[in-house]
Amino acid sequence: MAKKTMTYAEAMAQIESILDRLQREEITVDNLAAEVKRATELIAECKARLHKAEEEVGKILQEP
Repeated sequence: MAKKTMTYAEAMAQIESILDRLQREEITVDNLAAEVKRATELIAECKARLHKAEEEVGKILQEP
């Protein structure tokens, strides 16, 4: 079965959820590393999507 690609908005929502749980101290020490790793992966994915969108918009604006 193919893995569903997460949208930018979905990734941002997950990051915000992790941050919210961190701020409310709802993440246990046992799960802290996994949650931070997941947030880091999501942030990298969001950065990559933003960079790709920026490049695409730049190409469109340069077209005659």
